[in-house]
Amino acid sequence: MANFKGHALPGSFFLIVGLWWSIKYPFKYFHQKKKKDQLTRQYQRLEIIEAAIRLLFSIIGILAEQFVPDGPHLHLYNDDHWVKLMNWQHSTMYLFFAASGIIDMVTYLVTHVPLGVDRLVMAVAVLTEGLLFYYHVHNRPPLDQHIHFLLLYVLFAGAFSIFLEVILRDNIVLELFRTNLVILQGTWFWQIAFVLFPPFGTPAWDQKDDHNLMFITMCFCWHYLAALCIVATNYSLVYCLLTRLKRPKDGEIIGISKLKSDYTCQTALLNHSDEE
Repeated sequence: MANFKGHALPGSFFLIVGLWWSIKYPFKYFHQKKKKDQLTRQYQRLEIIEAAIRLLFSIIGILAEQFVPDGPHLHLYNDDHWVKLMNWQHSTMYLFFAASGIIDMVTYLVTHVPLGVDRLVMAVAVLTEGLLFYYHVHNRPPLDQHIHFLLLYVLFAGAFSIFLEVILRDNIVLELFRTNLVILQGTWFWQIAFVLFPPFGTPAWDQKDDHNLMFITMCFCWHYLAALCIVATNYSLVYCLLTRLKRPKDGEIIGISKLKSDYTCQTALLNHSDEE
């Protein structure tokens, strides 16, 4: 994990999930007026598939942390010292997200499991990630600590928001807020990779420069604004797409109704003429 690819990998995972949620939740929200039984069946299948994909992402993350050439290879303690604890911390993070994916699938496959359990376990997974990151950067340079601590705001806010979803399920505001934070987390992992491990021979950042701390804080705000714009744009695109698809259908129905009405009137007139 202590390299560019190690931060880009989880960043890509979170970014993919966040972008998918920014499309899925608006679709679900605008379809709520349809038949509930049909809608429930469709989204249950979708939730199961999504949970399986998130489980796969987590397993890939665990394998990548453990079995890279310089990884611990499932050895936690050896020769009177701990083995690659940083990799083990990241593996633990992926393990909790894997548990969240499993619980999501069980929730929709087993009828007697309460629906709120999936959100509860997801909140615990995010809270665990925040706890791990809090004790992840001790004795590091100031910039390294600061850029990781900014991520804690995202994690603890996300955990609190998901806890609220246990009670206020299918709340579009909370769902979009969670989506926004996941996108922010994904882009920020990429930002950490570029700052701490500059690729392409880019000069390294001064880890003790106060101006760099100020810029990174400002950059974090830009990332948050960009995530808001992405969610708002996808929400608007979904609304416009559904509205455009709905118009021809309504027009066709109106046209057919109008033709039927005209045909009924003409038939009535002909019958009246025959009677006379």
